[in-house]
Amino acid sequence: MRAAGSGGGGTGTGRRAAGGRSYHVRNTLSSKDGLVTVNDDVFTDWKNREEIAESMIPIIGRLHREKDVTVLLHSRSLVNKSVVSILKTHRFARQIAGEELSVTETMPFLSALTTLDLGPSQIDIGMLAATYKADDHGLSVEEFTARAVAGATGADKLERRDCGQDVVLYGFGRIGRLVARLLIEKASGNGLRLKAIVVRNSGGDDLVKRASLLRRDSIHGQFQGTIVVDEANNKIIANGNEITVIYSNDPSEVDYTEYGIKDAILIDNTGRWRDREGLSKHLRPGIAKVVLTAPGKGDVPNIVHGVNHDTIKPDEQIISCASCTTNAIVPPLKAMEDEYGVVRGHVETVHSFTNDQNLLDNYHKADRRGRSAPLNMVITETGAASAVAKALPDLQAKITGSSIRVPVPDVSIAILNLQLKRETNRDEVLEYLREVSLTSPLKRQIDFTDSPDAVSSDFIGSRHASIVDAGATKVEGDNAILYLWYDNEFGYSCQVVRVVRYISGVEYPTYPVPAV
Repeated sequence: MRAAGSGGGGTGTGRRAAGGRSYHVRNTLSSKDGLVTVNDDVFTDWKNREEIAESMIPIIGRLHREKDVTVLLHSRSLVNKSVVSILKTHRFARQIAGEELSVTETMPFLSALTTLDLGPSQIDIGMLAATYKADDHGLSVEEFTARAVAGATGADKLERRDCGQDVVLYGFGRIGRLVARLLIEKASGNGLRLKAIVVRNSGGDDLVKRASLLRRDSIHGQFQGTIVVDEANNKIIANGNEITVIYSNDPSEVDYTEYGIKDAILIDNTGRWRDREGLSKHLRPGIAKVVLTAPGKGDVPNIVHGVNHDTIKPDEQIISCASCTTNAIVPPLKAMEDEYGVVRGHVETVHSFTNDQNLLDNYHKADRRGRSAPLNMVITETGAASAVAKALPDLQAKITGSSIRVPVPDVSIAILNLQLKRETNRDEVLEYLREVSLTSPLKRQIDFTDSPDAVSSDFIGSRHASIVDAGATKVEGDNAILYLWYDNEFGYSCQVVRVVRYISGVEYPTYPVPAV
């Protein structure tokens, strides 16, 4: 066995950087029972970083609760994260920036934020640390931070809302429950507030069983918090959020004002209605806007957050968040179009099976989907390629697509094969996409990994719309093939919540402002 920094057997010293410091590590020291020990400097450094991360938690919490400021690290939220999660997020920065980021580098910027008169915003301390390194104005950390987040301070800052934005979930399946988790996680007095869930009554213990499905998930794990069932009042209380469960067989039966709900955004997770006429049934008393978690038909705008969410008209009452695959391919497609131009493309989706398929062979109205989902690869169609035109109307390239459902319960991969307008090479494309994932306006949509051992399960719980797999990327001349992982459940649910935050006015600006 070798210790860190060893060039072979025996004893020697190696150098390793952490937290902006270099220190020596003694390679290997034999000990009894065949164990290998290393110099205590490694463990001491780890304990020091643990201590710093622990001190970060109350600061991050206070900024979130008292000022509605979300602290990010390279677009990943640090709110409600554990010590180890904070350290792992810092370490993951090496995948994007090429080197590990230490809490010793970011802590000074977090401390500087506590001295400022901040308004509601999202502040990326990873970006602050990175841009500070590149700054040549000779400013102190405090001066630099104040300048970088100036739009969130003083007279320029946003004012906190007097009350929260009511949200209603219509349907409580895979996407509905994950959206519920996200809404509860992000709930604050002036943010999005999940007020009700509308479902059909399935009989005895319906409320208890639905609460149990929210509490435990075979793919995404335990709910982070506490859930109490109030059967007398048909409520689920999750982390202090009172959520009324409304039983109804049809949208036209519900008057939401009877439940104290007003001007709510209703998220339809059923996919039962996809055109304007059908979705308009939800515009009942108490409901102001409707968001569909499936591709919209007809003139219903299909929105991919990060790409075309700013085209939503203020008076638009009905919008679609398109599909998970559309959200996965459109951001990287836009990035490639912006830099290289796209002549044509084809997307092949290797997609996890869904509830629309059968566990065992049985009748299904669609071709092939009646065959057992856990036992087969199933060729099927995807509407993602045709939906690109709605999200990227200026893209002249023709995009085709097809899909294969495979026996995994979550995480899919889209293989995007593009003919570009100019020749390039693999290193250039990867460096460009790495920068897009780090500093561009698409950094919340596009993630990047160069891990040689990455497999689908590694991306369960990813909050990005898609993750570029550097190792699989192929480029030759004017042809580029991108492999894009995506959590078709959780990543898509995050995109849905981002759209809801935007149309509700609680999607706050991010600082420092990404380069365009």
